[in-house]
Amino acid sequence: MSEEILINITPMESRVAVVENGVLQEVHVERTLRRGIVGNIYKGKVVRVLPGMQAAFVDIGLERAAFIHAAEISNREGSAVESISALVHEGQSLVVQVTKDPIGTKGARLTTHLSIPSRYLVYMPRTSHVGISLKIEDEQERERLKQVVAKCVEAEGIVEQGGFILRTAAEGAGEDEILADIRYLRRLWTQIDVQMQTVGAPTMIYEDLSLALRTLRDLVNPRIEKIRVDSRENFQKITQFVDELMPEIADRLEHYPGERPIFDLYGVEDEVQKALERKVLLKSGGYLIIDPTEAMTTIDVNTGAFVGHRNLEETIFKTNLEAATAIARQLRLRNLGGIIIIDFIDMEDEEHRRQVLRTLEKQLERDHAKTNIIGITELGLVQMTRKRTRESLVQVLCEPCPSCQGRGMLKTAETICYEIFREILREARAYQADSYVVLANQKVVDRLLDEESGNVADLEMFIGRTIKFQVEPMYSQEQYDVVLL
Repeated sequence: MSEEILINITPMESRVAVVENGVLQEVHVERTLRRGIVGNIYKGKVVRVLPGMQAAFVDIGLERAAFIHAAEISNREGSAVESISALVHEGQSLVVQVTKDPIGTKGARLTTHLSIPSRYLVYMPRTSHVGISLKIEDEQERERLKQVVAKCVEAEGIVEQGGFILRTAAEGAGEDEILADIRYLRRLWTQIDVQMQTVGAPTMIYEDLSLALRTLRDLVNPRIEKIRVDSRENFQKITQFVDELMPEIADRLEHYPGERPIFDLYGVEDEVQKALERKVLLKSGGYLIIDPTEAMTTIDVNTGAFVGHRNLEETIFKTNLEAATAIARQLRLRNLGGIIIIDFIDMEDEEHRRQVLRTLEKQLERDHAKTNIIGITELGLVQMTRKRTRESLVQVLCEPCPSCQGRGMLKTAETICYEIFREILREARAYQADSYVVLANQKVVDRLLDEESGNVADLEMFIGRTIKFQVEPMYSQEQYDVVLL
C-alpha cells in the first residue's frame, strides 16, 4: 500500500493530509492564532474545588478554566485517596498537562500524570513503569525492547524515578536509537523541572511541537513512502528536526516546489469539502448519513439506489460491507470522537453480521486514535468509542449557523406568520397604538401578503388597527419585529 504525507504551511495555518493509494484518509488543521494545546504543560492555580463531582477547576491562563478529575491527580504519598478535597485546595499551585483541547463549551481536560513523547518513547517522570504499545504484538520483540530500555537506563546511570512507554514506532529500533531518545527526553525534563520550581501560576512551562513536527513524530511509519512539504522555509526547519531526531526518514522528505497547490495533487480540497457534509455517497449507490451531536455521533447506513443482482439480503450485505470501510475512513477524516452509534441495515444472516463487524474492526486497525467496538445492541446498533483529544474537522472549520442556531432546521414561513399574528395580539392587548408595522424576511412578507392575506384582514378587523409590512433584507427567515406607530 502506497502512503504519503502532504504538508501545506502558510503564515495563517498549517494543514497535513495523509493519503493512502491516492485517497485522502486523514486531514489535520492548525490555525496559527488558535493552536491546539494537547500535550502542553502548565503551572496552574486551583480556582474551585467541586467535592460533589470529585473534580476541580484550574486556571492555566486560558479564557475558560480547565477541568481535572480526582483520578487524574497523583498522590505523592502513594496511598489511595478518594476525596478531591484531600488532594487539592483553592489557591494551590498545580503542575498539569492538557489531555483534551477545549471543545465547544467545555474547558480543557487536565492530568498531573505528566508524559513527554519522543520518536520511540514516552517518558513518564513520576512513575517507574516500563510499558510497550499493544500494537507491537510479537512477544519476542516486546521482550527485546524491554531489555534494550533496561540496558540503556543502566548505561546512563539513571537512578531517579521515571518510566517509559515504548511507542509503536519503536518496533525494530536499535539500542543507539532508543538511547538517543532517552537522552533527549531527560534533557527536556531537566528544563521543565527547573521551570516548575521557578515560575509563578498560571504559566505555560512546556509547549508541544507544531502540527508539522508532531506529524513526523507521531504519524510516520514504514509504510510512508514520501513526506512532501510545500514551504521552503519550513522544509529547512523540518529537515533540521529530522536530522536530529529521525535521521532514518531523511530520504523520504521532499520539498514540493510545484505551481499547482500541493493539496490539489490528490483532490484533497474537494475531499475536505465533502467531509463537512452530512451525506456520504458510496460507490454502490448506497449512502451514509453522519450526525454529530453533543452526546454522540450517529451514523445511518442506507441502500439508496443500490438494488443488487440476486436478492435483498445480498444487496444489504454488500452495502454494509462497503459502509464499514467508508465509516472507518470517515471517522479518521472527520476526526470524530467519543461515543459513536452505527445503524447498519438489518441483516438476517448471522455470518453476514459477523463479517461486517470484522471488516469494521480490520479497517479501524489503521486508525492512530484508540478505538473500541463494544458490540451490537438488541436493536442491532453497533456501539463503539474513539478517543477524542482535539476538535473534529467540522469544529475547526465551521461554526453554528446564525439562522438556525445549529439545529439544522428553520421554522417555515407559515410558522413565522402565525408567530407574528400572536405577537400582534399580545401587543394590542398591552399597548395602545394607531397601527402596526411588521419587519420581516422577504419570504415571510410575501406569504403575509398572499396566502395569509385573508387572516391579516380578519386580524385587522378584530384589533381595529391597520397592519403594514416591510421587508428587511438582512433578516433571516426566523427574524421579525412588530413596531407600534
